Amino acid sequence: MHRHLVKSALVAGATLAVLSACGTGSGERTSEARGTEAAVPAPPEKKPVKGLPGMPPVLDPQDVYAADRPNKLSPVVKDFPSRVYVPNTESDTVTVIDPKTYEVTGTIRVGRQPQHVVPSWDLKTLWVNNNRGHTLTPIDPRTGKAGKDVEVHDPYNLYFTPNGRYAVVMASLDRELVFRDPHTMKVKKTVPVSCYGVNHADFSLDGRYFIVSCEFSGELLKVDTEKMEVVGQQRLPFQGAMPQDVKVSPDGKRFYIADMMAHGMWVLDGDRFTEPTLMPTGKGCHGLYVGRDSREMYVTNRGEGTISVFDFTQGRLTKKWKLPDGGSPDMGGVSADGKVLWLSGRYDAEVYAVDTRTGIQLARIPVGSGPHGLAVYPQPGRYSLGHTGVFR
Repeated sequence: MHRHLVKSALVAGATLAVLSACGTGSGERTSEARGTEAAVPAPPEKKPVKGLPGMPPVLDPQDVYAADRPNKLSPVVKDFPSRVYVPNTESDTVTVIDPKTYEVTGTIRVGRQPQHVVPSWDLKTLWVNNNRGHTLTPIDPRTGKAGKDVEVHDPYNLYFTPNGRYAVVMASLDRELVFRDPHTMKVKKTVPVSCYGVNHADFSLDGRYFIVSCEFSGELLKVDTEKMEVVGQQRLPFQGAMPQDVKVSPDGKRFYIADMMAHGMWVLDGDRFTEPTLMPTGKGCHGLYVGRDSREMYVTNRGEGTISVFDFTQGRLTKKWKLPDGGSPDMGGVSADGKVLWLSGRYDAEVYAVDTRTGIQLARIPVGSGPHGLAVYPQPGRYSLGHTGVFR
């Protein structure tokens, strides 16, 4: 018995010595664990964005499109029927399509040369921009019925400031940015510009400025939203440049500007407004549409019937889809669930529905002549910045 106890004590002592020598004592393990834990940096805090006065707060400083997730519809629009509204510039009509059946459900007669169908800031109205008719036609998206035209001179395109205070009419031929009341459309301030063909725009993450493309002189403008003043202007470094659609990156650090003649996207540092660089995409680069996960952007190449897919994280093009039998993909938007990209066929009197996962064409629908800035409605988001549906 005595010998057994001595032997047990010796074994236990040896074991403790080995454990101690290996540094595996419970005290050291706890110390090591704490040290490792302290070495892992805490995720950076997301500082709130100091936005334009009156603008709804930015939900995520790293993603300006955070409110645009699949089917995340505002209470304002959740009961609106899902429709695709197609302005036909040469037919002076708006074709209405049911996206579930791909069937035309109606045709609305509007003013001369309708260019874009634009959701209002408060999401309650769709404004048809009758460019040569010098009117805006309001459509009630709940009923699909048109209201009384509002006189507005040269409304090529229409945007809204992020705080909802003003509508901004892109008066292309008048060479003006016209700030108006967002409901009555009465003029509040007219800003003459020296470039030709103001047409598309997008706003910075904080809403304090926006970048405007000038189609006919190949220039870009930077506009102070609150002051309603042009604070920067530059000519694109490409002979014959013809800039079109504009979109800001999810993190707000870059603006992308489609260029129909340079056949690609210009990548611009909006804050610094330095000379942009060109990323080739395809012939007749025209429209830019961000996917519902904020990871990809669909780029229409109107001159070759293709759609390029740009990955924001990788900073490069990852895919290119070709429409069967060709086509002229122009302006459009993404379905509320993010599964379908809808595009007008500008020179082919048709509309394309494309699967956003595979690039497969789902439908090709005949419409009026010269279909242009179609709007898919409703879409997710808290408010609209205009164009064919730029939501935040």
